[in-house]
Amino acid sequence: MNYKAIQLAKRPSGEITPDIFEIVELETPALEDGQFLVKQTYMSLDPAMRTWLNPREDSYLPPVQIGEVMRSYGVGEVVDSCNANYPVGAQVIGVTGWAEYVLGNEEMQVVDASIDPETLLSVFYVTGLTAYVGVISIGQPKAGETIVISGAAGSVGSLAGQIAKAEGLRVVGTAGSDEKCRWLEEELGFDKAINYKTHDLAEQLDDACPNGIDLFFENTGGPIQQLAYSRMNRFGRIVVCGMIAEYNFEQPVPGPNWMDINLKGLRIEGFVLPDHMDKAQEASEALANYVQSGQIRFRTHVLEGLPSAIDGINLLFNGGNQGKLIVEL
Repeated sequence: MNYKAIQLAKRPSGEITPDIFEIVELETPALEDGQFLVKQTYMSLDPAMRTWLNPREDSYLPPVQIGEVMRSYGVGEVVDSCNANYPVGAQVIGVTGWAEYVLGNEEMQVVDASIDPETLLSVFYVTGLTAYVGVISIGQPKAGETIVISGAAGSVGSLAGQIAKAEGLRVVGTAGSDEKCRWLEEELGFDKAINYKTHDLAEQLDDACPNGIDLFFENTGGPIQQLAYSRMNRFGRIVVCGMIAEYNFEQPVPGPNWMDINLKGLRIEGFVLPDHMDKAQEASEALANYVQSGQIRFRTHVLEGLPSAIDGINLLFNGGNQGKLIVEL
């Protein structure tokens, strides 16, 4: 049986363009002992994919190589198995790829089939774990503090803000449209959401954070970074989760001066989830409690069909997605 997959044909120069990918047909492999075959049903599109396309070997994951199937996270159903731990019919989640079928691996998790894939990918897997680890483990929030979250309407940022709110913080987010800001305030309970495209961003940030900023959850880079950095309180923490506004740049933007790090005793820490998987159980239990208590809400933006990923991935970078970006296969 043949199936469709999307391989990397060449590396991007700046923005992701459709010509860097190639749709191919592959033959499903004959299984050996211990192997199992997964029919992918839902696939996550994430900003980190842009970094996986860079030919740098010192990152947390090796780059996707030319001719390889593009890497992704996904949910699927085991349709053939030579592994008793992954029986036919089981729902699994893990590292998959831009493909209709994938050869399973032992790092995949069998998950309750009653949990729908959109919820799994939006809350209980990489997205939710990232938000929890960033806010709780690295940010070390204290009730009454002020947190600013860039990219707050994104899948991670929106969860990070709700987690912070549940922990008693004043939550301020930035997003790229008035509609997204209304969603953050009216539905997710942010204390203030600011459209970062407005001309008076600095003034709005001052109004939203009258007591300064204790915790900055950085998802984007761009103008908000320097503005938030200069308003950090003593002993503030900056959690660097992503730099989506700058992933396509050939040269990185110069960062803030280190004077405030010294004089204010700031702590700045970057992180990627694979380095913190020892927190997965704790995070999953906490996320379940937030959901059950109504403290976490989410929305998804679902694309149809594997080829939709080729153009759809750029919704993450132009702000066109409305919620967690997922491909339904």
